[in-house]
Amino acid sequence: MANEHVSSEMEYVGFWLRAWATAIDTFLILAVTFPLLVFIYGKSYVESSAIIKGPMDILISYVLPAIAILIFWKYRSATPGKMIFNAIIVDAKTGGKPSNVQLIIRYFAYFISMIPLFLGFFWIAFDKRKQAWHDKLAKTVVIRPRKRNPVARFK
Repeated sequence: MANEHVSSEMEYVGFWLRAWATAIDTFLILAVTFPLLVFIYGKSYVESSAIIKGPMDILISYVLPAIAILIFWKYRSATPGKMIFNAIIVDAKTGGKPSNVQLIIRYFAYFISMIPLFLGFFWIAFDKRKQAWHDKLAKTVVIRPRKRNPVARFK
C-alpha cells in the first residue's frame, strides 16, 4: 500500500464498487425523500417544471440528505451503500477516523468532483489510491478488508 498506516489487510475501493455504493445510496435517499415531497406538494410536485418547488423541497431534497450522510460518515464511517461492500472512509494519513472538518470538506467537495462532467469521480479509476477529488481535498481514502485467497487457507 502507498500508505504505511493503511493495513496490508485492507485495500483501496475502486471506481465500480464506489459507483454501486452511490447508486444504492441514491435509491435509499429517493425512497425516503420522494414520498415526503409528494405528500407535501401533491402530484403538482411531479408535474411542475420548477427546479425548486418551495422551502420544504430545499429542506427535504438537500438539507436532510446532507445531514443523514454526515451522520452516517461520522458514526459508521460509511453510508449504507458503502457498508454493503464493507467499505469505510478513513483519514488518508493515519488510517483512522476522519475528523468532522474532513467529513464536511468531503461532502461539499462532492460538488467540485461533479462540476466538470463528474471527472472528479472518474478520477478514482486512474488514481493509485483510488481517491476521487473530494477524497484528495478532504485527505481521505475509502478502504475495505482485502479479499483472502481461499486456496491459501488449505496450504
